[in-house]
This record gives sequence, structure tokens and C-alpha cells, in this order.
Amino acid sequence: METDKSDRESFWDAEAFAFVTDQTKPAMKWAISSLKKRGKKVYVVDLSENPEPDSLKAISELPEGLTFAVLGITKSEPAAQIPALKAKGITKIWIHWKTETEKAKEACKTEGLECLTEHCPMLYLGSSFSIHGLHRGIAKLTGKY
Repeated sequence: METDKSDRESFWDAEAFAFVTDQTKPAMKWAISSLKKRGKKVYVVDLSENPEPDSLKAISELPEGLTFAVLGITKSEPAAQIPALKAKGITKIWIHWKTETEKAKEACKTEGLECLTEHCPMLYLGSSFSIHGLHRGIAKLTGKY
């Protein structure tokens, strides 16, 4: 018998994503790469001091029509980016594990956005034959998936 997908699993079914990074979370690069390999469209907003050449430099540069975003920044308060994401049409935000703050969660609530927290994207995107797949197996066994 097949079970329904969780909100966290279903999040990754979208066709396009905005990623907002400051290059402090390596798993953000891995998640971007994994999604691109799956044929997903990924727009990267790099807020670091030395942005990647092919990245966007501000959320305002994102195209209209996106609804899914992954936010993983630690050099500044993530909550400050949430209104700009909403203004671009984002309705679902995954705040990367260990970057979620109470202010960010409150900003999502205030803006009426769906907010997923407390998990690394690679728990859901990593291959079965990787450290992420091992972590996923342990998380499922312990009920933390």
C-alpha cells in the first residue's frame, strides 16, 4: 500500500525553485545541483560578498511566477528576505535546517506563507547511496523524516 507524500516530499515536485543563499550552507549547492540534474529550473540569488557569476544578486531579479523558494542564509536575518520573496509571488518557503529563526518563522506566518523548517533539503534530495541516503534511512526509522 502506497502512502501519501508528506509536505516536505511534495515540495520537491515543483518544476521551478528560487534559492536564496549566502554560500554559508554547503547543502544549498548540493540541493541546487540535484534539482538541476532532475530537470528542474533553479534560480539562485547569491547574497554573499562574492556572488557566483551566473547568479542573481537580489530577490527583485527573480522572474515572476515562481511559488517555491529555499532560503538558507546565516550572515543576516532570514526574516528580512521573506517580504521580498512574497512580493515575487513565492507562497511556499523551505528555510534550510539550522538557518531558521523565530523571526523568520514569524515573518512567514505574518505574510501568510507556507513555511517548512528543521530539515536539510538533502534529506529528501540525496541519492540512496550517499551519506544523505543513510541519514534519510535513519530519519525514517526514528520517525523524524
